[in-house]
Amino acid sequence: MRRITFDLDVLRTFVTGVDLGSFAKAAERLGRSTSAVSAQLKKLEDQLGLPVLRKEGRGMVTTSAGESLLGYARRLLELNDEAATAVRGAELAGSVRLGMQEDFGEHILTEVLGRFARVHPRLRIEACVARNADLMAQLAAGRLELALAWHSDAAPPAPAPELARLTMRWIAAAGHGDWPAWGGHGEPLPLVMMDAPCMMRSAAIQALDRAGIAWRIAFSSPSLGGVWAAVAAGLGVTVRTAIGLPPALRALEQPGLPPLPVIGLRLHCGSDELSAPARRLHDIVLQAIAAHPATSAHGAAVA
Repeated sequence: MRRITFDLDVLRTFVTGVDLGSFAKAAERLGRSTSAVSAQLKKLEDQLGLPVLRKEGRGMVTTSAGESLLGYARRLLELNDEAATAVRGAELAGSVRLGMQEDFGEHILTEVLGRFARVHPRLRIEACVARNADLMAQLAAGRLELALAWHSDAAPPAPAPELARLTMRWIAAAGHGDWPAWGGHGEPLPLVMMDAPCMMRSAAIQALDRAGIAWRIAFSSPSLGGVWAAVAAGLGVTVRTAIGLPPALRALEQPGLPPLPVIGLRLHCGSDELSAPARRLHDIVLQAIAAHPATSAHGAAVA
């Protein structure tokens, strides 16, 4: 079998384009022309003898070969970048301020902090786990450099590129029966929700109202941990995405409850010109999100 030696610059273009959802944006990020990026992708496909992208609608999505390559490309680039930093001794120093939703605190934040600390032990990350409105307010006030936040289609457009689109899910305790047992005998469906304002709370109520299903707020909490505990205790159902779902809970798969909309995920930057530490952290967060099973299960859409 012919041995293939991949060009890391080509792999970086491929990964960046998938992560940003656009190869035009990747060209801008990497300081290349769009024609140069197209040539790199063609070179990659010629090396493999297989397409890594295919047309879908007005954009492109990764093929099965492209999706397989993506994971290996991330690992190669991560190892390359760690080696380059270690050999040069160019350790970043100082601090960078990152905010994210509670959904990402236990899994993605842990991975991001670990990867960053291995390469930049002198750099301190000031992490803030908060709700969407608070994150965006802190970003606008200059108290955060990066904020990983949900974005509803009903909200005003945001300059940050969309990293993923996840379907909201009805969630109940793992051992609890399916609906309509929840709302049987004419009882309204008990909801366990984050305190208002909350995009997922609003989506759940609007979906139930459109379907003509009675509901009541059985439990409301300012924290996601409180919501998870109340649902696990059997107080009602909630609405979130598959990210961060505790093992004691499950997503309901049944026709009785109305379908829910998708919600976007964006990494917002507090400035057009990020500091070197913030830029490095930005890239690590992008890689962690793209590699998460909930966001990579169906292939990444790119333009």
